[in-house]
Amino acid sequence: MKETVMAKFKAGDTVTVLDDSFTGKVKGYKKDRVVVVTTDGFELEFSESELVKTQTGDMQALFSGRSVSSILKEKQEPAKRSFVKEKKPKKDGFVLEVDLHIEKLVKNKRGMSNYDILTLQTETAKSQLDFAIRNRLPRVVFIHGVGEGVLKAELDFLFGRYDGVIVSDGDYQKYGGGATEVYIKQNPNR
Repeated sequence: MKETVMAKFKAGDTVTVLDDSFTGKVKGYKKDRVVVVTTDGFELEFSESELVKTQTGDMQALFSGRSVSSILKEKQEPAKRSFVKEKKPKKDGFVLEVDLHIEKLVKNKRGMSNYDILTLQTETAKSQLDFAIRNRLPRVVFIHGVGEGVLKAELDFLFGRYDGVIVSDGDYQKYGGGATEVYIKQNPNR
């Protein structure tokens, strides 16, 4: 005599197929496969492990006490991780970025001559560099833009009057050619 195994599904149960996006009703069993009639009227066979019983109406599935969404999350491919890391020296820490574009410094530049604009930009750069030196910040990036190079030349002249600073072009990938980076040598005896 054949031993009876408790079937997971019975005729009329609404089920969802895990690896596909359709639902249907259980028609019965054919050998050890579950026969499902899809909402389109097709009869398909699945193993019990491929199906999740759902309640009609709210489509909340119960499968070993787990919801359909948690089961479907397991079936999805994990997101690819990016292993590209931006290398930053640990000693540099905080970097002060100062944008010297005139639109960032004043609400309206109407009525300002080119001399007034250049003077405001260089005075802002000087005050920010003095601030960084006073507060022992290791680096300051001055964003000046590419333009004709007038502001960059003024900044180079300004930074040349400071002792204990190293001036270089800013990170090209981040700022293009429109930034100057100033490294401030720290005197530990201060």
